[in-house]
Amino acid sequence: MALETARHSHPVPHAAEVLRARYAERLPARLADLTGPRHGAVDLPLHIAWSGLRSFDLDRPRSAMSMYRTVLAEGQYQDLVTFLNRDLLINQWPVLRTLISRPIRDVWEAAFTELGPLTASAA
Repeated sequence: MALETARHSHPVPHAAEVLRARYAERLPARLADLTGPRHGAVDLPLHIAWSGLRSFDLDRPRSAMSMYRTVLAEGQYQDLVTFLNRDLLINQWPVLRTLISRPIRDVWEAAFTELGPLTASAA
């Protein structure tokens, strides 16, 4: 009975809420902080690309999209500002937003009006 009472006194957050909070902690203050490369080859470190492809060519749209998906999902704050580029992110967002998880999309679109769903659907 005491265990039942303890369960109800501390509600467990929904998994999506936990994910949103984790992604929100990693966000830069502004998109201008994303000063990563816009062109060329990029090799991601193992702590970001721990499974599969680690090298990407930003001049190839599919490769760039794949790298951005990986960095958005696995990167910490410093990884985001090091590997992502503001202009490239904005240009890719209309498609990229459909390829990432809802918690990532929600956090980024809530934080940055440049990435909002209205902007994405207009592009």
